[in-house]
Amino acid sequence: MSLSVPLLLLFLFLHSTSPPPPAAMASNVTFDHRSLIIDGHRKLLISTSIHYPRSVPAMWPGLVQLAKEGGADVIESYVFWNGHELSPDNYYFEDRFDLVKFVKIVQQAGMYMMLRIGPFVAAEWNYGGIPVWLHYVPGTVFRTDNKPFKYYMQKFTTYIVNMMKQEKLFASQGGPIILAQIENEYGYYEKFYKGGKAYAMWAAQMALSQNIGVPWVMCQEYDAPYPVIDTCNSFYCDSFIPNSPLKPKIWTENWPGWFKTFGSRDPHRPAEDVAFSVARFFQKGGSVHNYYMYHGGTNFGRTAGGPFITTSYDYDAPIDEYGLARFPKWGHLKELHAAIKLCEQALLNSEPTLVSLGPLQEADVFVDSSGACAAFLANMDDKNDTVVEFRNTSYNLPAWSVSILPDCKNVVFNTAKVGVHTSIVQMVPENLEPSVAYPKKDFKVLQWEVFEEKAGLWTNPDFSRIGFIDHINTTKDKTDYLWLVTSFYVDEKDVSLKKGGQSVLSIKSKGHALHAFLNGKFQGSGYGNGSVFNFTLEVPISPKVGKNEIALLSMTVGLQTAGPGYEWLGAGITSVKILGLSSSTVDLSSSTWTYKIGLEGEHLQLSKADVSNSMKWLPIEGPLKKQALTWYKAVVDPPSGNDPVGLDMIHMGKGLAWLNGKEIGRYWPRRSSVHDQCVAKCDYRGKFFPDKCDTGCGEPTQRWYHVPRSWFNPIGNVLVIFEEIGGNPTKIRFSKRETSGACILLSEDHPSSVESWSPATNESNNVKAAARLSCPGDAHFSAVKFASFGNPVGSCGSYIIGDCHDPNSASVVEKLCLNKRTCTIELSHKNFDEGLCPSMIRRLAVEAVCS
Repeated sequence: MSLSVPLLLLFLFLHSTSPPPPAAMASNVTFDHRSLIIDGHRKLLISTSIHYPRSVPAMWPGLVQLAKEGGADVIESYVFWNGHELSPDNYYFEDRFDLVKFVKIVQQAGMYMMLRIGPFVAAEWNYGGIPVWLHYVPGTVFRTDNKPFKYYMQKFTTYIVNMMKQEKLFASQGGPIILAQIENEYGYYEKFYKGGKAYAMWAAQMALSQNIGVPWVMCQEYDAPYPVIDTCNSFYCDSFIPNSPLKPKIWTENWPGWFKTFGSRDPHRPAEDVAFSVARFFQKGGSVHNYYMYHGGTNFGRTAGGPFITTSYDYDAPIDEYGLARFPKWGHLKELHAAIKLCEQALLNSEPTLVSLGPLQEADVFVDSSGACAAFLANMDDKNDTVVEFRNTSYNLPAWSVSILPDCKNVVFNTAKVGVHTSIVQMVPENLEPSVAYPKKDFKVLQWEVFEEKAGLWTNPDFSRIGFIDHINTTKDKTDYLWLVTSFYVDEKDVSLKKGGQSVLSIKSKGHALHAFLNGKFQGSGYGNGSVFNFTLEVPISPKVGKNEIALLSMTVGLQTAGPGYEWLGAGITSVKILGLSSSTVDLSSSTWTYKIGLEGEHLQLSKADVSNSMKWLPIEGPLKKQALTWYKAVVDPPSGNDPVGLDMIHMGKGLAWLNGKEIGRYWPRRSSVHDQCVAKCDYRGKFFPDKCDTGCGEPTQRWYHVPRSWFNPIGNVLVIFEEIGGNPTKIRFSKRETSGACILLSEDHPSSVESWSPATNESNNVKAAARLSCPGDAHFSAVKFASFGNPVGSCGSYIIGDCHDPNSASVVEKLCLNKRTCTIELSHKNFDEGLCPSMIRRLAVEAVCS
């Protein structure tokens, strides 16, 4: 099994375009209090979020297959309204937004689909997925009992439903879609709207009137009317109870990580805690569980919302942004899913018996009419391991863990015991190589060309106003950029100038960012952040005698994604003053300001690969200057190999990037504070919250920017960068995401492999724990950097031999693993000295190199 998605993408992509299989038989999807029922059979379902526009079509088959290999039954995605209806009745369903193609790939993989139509989605997506143009339809108020909003919402929902019906993609037609969602996380916000309750009930009835033949859900909708199913979104949903005893317990969003904002730390959720939350959910009667996200992907172009959401939407998900399985999380959850599936018959066909095992310990026991028995033993103590007695047998339960017993006797999985390897993943830099297709003489040296923006008005102004108007209402999100220009005069008699003093330019903004220029020269920048959007910029300036021109480049960094009345939150400058002049403070807030929407380079479409106005580009003369407002272009060949690619922008400031006209997205290697709190090692025990396990203090929130392999041509790739504040493009690199090795630390009391488990194999108690390691794709183990059986300590990359060590450990591991892609190392007398340290539970630690 290859876990390196990119190596298979081209084959799978081409394969996915083959003629569809014969039409499937229609399925009857119903539900009761316990589960979904498909064609009369109860289903326990593992679902995984993969958002189609956050990856590319060439990646879709590999991502879906990797989810299936991870034990998933269902793929879930939102439908992104503002990516599809670009203006009223102007629909787009191509490339990354080819929804039908995505759903058919799910169908071809033999999986179900959960389609969350919304069409409000939040999702850290720009404007929550609702088109910006809708805000400017007269009389429109989002997400309440408002006639214009309901008209357009129903119109788009019906459009999507009819598209799915036409392609026969609902299960009732033989398709994969078994669940659909209307609205999204509205329950909490309902109270903020006068017509909130009426709107929620209307949305439910509107959805039911679509007659899709499968159930509808409303997540976080506490008053969802029957037969619409209310569902849970949280880090933990074991205590969730649907609002009707006739509805099953469904978890639409379990967050296995968290999103990032520019300037923030890097959040992580331990695999042990994710597994604990899932096991507890099924232990307490859950039947459908969805990871949000399973593959987070990339906010290409300007699709990131927030504001300040990063271009990366990796989410610390089981499949990383680049399409690689993230070990150990992916593998640990795969084993969890297999363990839960072993219990499916008993779970879905019996009522649980709760057995107390201690003050913070309990078991839920399921026994069906055939005698099939399954048990979940939980230790909710977030500090202490314990030993419990269950059915006359002692079981060790680590703190904050669940053990799964598919026969009520043998432990096949414990959420706190990770038995899969950790991948060592690196971003390996590679210089940008000039393309042989580039029509310059010296193609051995990369040639950069530039186009310099003018600070301020680059052509006739769009309009002038006294004072300031809202940024978003002006640009309507057609661009991030808005120029504001005015002037002020300094008298030659001004004492402060004669004394060589400096004045201060003081600017207040309600968000999100700005760059300030005086007489064409860059003065400074101001930014909000993901928590506080507004800011004040105060920068020393040296005005000249006479007329001085101030040009301010106001910027958005993604629009608000959710919240009551979120569409009314504005952005832009609210006050400009000149402080420190001897005459007095000069308040320019009520001056006449001239406005220009966007950049000249945007108007000239410099980001397009087939730029017809190539005369606008000029070769760089002499050393590169670190200058603001500059477009850069180079023609490059693709990086070598087939590994996923990121664009390393650590030496650039802030801006936008494109390859062959495709929008890579916003880049901004903004650093988090060195004074933030980060952890060297995360304690999985206890309730998780977004900042519990942060890393990356003092480092750029995002350094690398995903460039899909399918975007590259064999030669002649046009890379375009717009740099706002100054950087060095000669230091831009492609970096390949490579798995360079694998580590594992496994104890001999670890449960046996869940995939090979059966009651018969465990009766003899002869099954030994085994360490399993693998390299991705065609790579193999070329060296063993560390191996110790005994009591080694440490973590991946820093293991240390303890005072108990089998000296033959390295030779055993080398014999079993070298020159192989996968290897299994059993912790038994066949391989190691079991007479060593007989009073302790021994461990095996291995670090091996993939090449």
